[in-house]
Amino acid sequence: MNHFELKGGELACEDVPLAKIAEAVGTPVYVYSSATLQRHVTVLRDALVGAGLKDPLIAFAVKANPNVAVLRTLAQAGAGADVVSQGEIRRALAAGIAPERIVFSGVGKSEAEIAFALETGVAEINLESEPELHLVNAVAQRLGKRAVVAIRVNPDVEAGGHAKISTGKAENKFGVSMIEAERLYANAANMAGVRPVGVACHIGSQITDLAPMEEAFAKMRGLVERLRAEGLGVERLDLGGGLGAPYFNAPTPPTPADYAAMIARTMAGLTDIQFAFEPGRMIAANAGVLLAQVQHVNARPGGRKFLVLDAAMNDLLRPAMYDAWHDIRPVKPRDGEPVTYDVVGPICETGDTFTRDRVLPPMEAGDLVAFMTAGAYGAAMSSEYNSRLLVPEVLVKGDRFAVVRPRPTYDDMLARETPAPWL
Repeated sequence: MNHFELKGGELACEDVPLAKIAEAVGTPVYVYSSATLQRHVTVLRDALVGAGLKDPLIAFAVKANPNVAVLRTLAQAGAGADVVSQGEIRRALAAGIAPERIVFSGVGKSEAEIAFALETGVAEINLESEPELHLVNAVAQRLGKRAVVAIRVNPDVEAGGHAKISTGKAENKFGVSMIEAERLYANAANMAGVRPVGVACHIGSQITDLAPMEEAFAKMRGLVERLRAEGLGVERLDLGGGLGAPYFNAPTPPTPADYAAMIARTMAGLTDIQFAFEPGRMIAANAGVLLAQVQHVNARPGGRKFLVLDAAMNDLLRPAMYDAWHDIRPVKPRDGEPVTYDVVGPICETGDTFTRDRVLPPMEAGDLVAFMTAGAYGAAMSSEYNSRLLVPEVLVKGDRFAVVRPRPTYDDMLARETPAPWL
């Protein structure tokens, strides 16, 4: 569910017309619904608790949407943070998320990032390789600390909506094999600078079938039981994220209740363990839209029509990078026969194409459109390619809205660069 609906004949976010935001802030602009963000956290938590998983840690994947106002909204709903860089740790802290609710993942953590995480006191560091185990051990000893760690396992299960977001196969860069995990966990238990408390996995993103998740989770349960049989303590089991968001044209993903029931069934009888989850897309995707304006309609001989927008691939990269499909809705739908458009942006690349042969209501220059399900991996992946100004972000709550990342000026953009002294 999201809170973007037609009200009085035009699309609104909660009780704020999108046209009002466009007039005040300009386009393109990302718009987020507080009510949707909070509802998604609550529904997931209620489903997990209702299935018998006590006190689950829902650590929102900050990479999906790192805006501090968004993170603070989620924190107020009870979410923690799954982070993959020092910058994301700092964003989580700035949003008011307690260190003990922050999980630090990622395959290439630097010494400086590990030291910062240890000084901050994050809940755990998910280790992705043997070299990383030794690095964390060394950094922790240098700081006079003992790092709380979990071993991330690659369960060799294929899942995810695209090859670039599948993370659980043996050929992917993430985690270690089951056999390695047992050895590394035992080694870690004997190191002075680390204290292993659990194991973790994450097999992909935009998963719409519970079967691969159940297969992976069953393997993780078996690993926990083997480690405990060897006399090693396992307090936490991090099952990652990956449950899909409804992208309108894609298969409907399982509900949080179905997801929780599968986990409860797979983990039945596994006691004295805290479960952690790292959802990103399922929390944020349908909570945001990218609002854009039609520049003009370019009608070519032969009948092809290009709907040229002021938004571009630098604002929403997913279609160019992942062949992603976003529903496109007019803010004030016009009457008339539907028209087939190629929807494109102004960037000087053919790849700056959002979709081809999309059937939409008739459009004219000045019309506003909303790219739906854009709250995850939208603004987070935006850039200034073609020296276009970074897209702003707006957060809505009821009948109020606030700019939570302003659009920079051209002077702001140029001020970040300094000519070499010999120029």
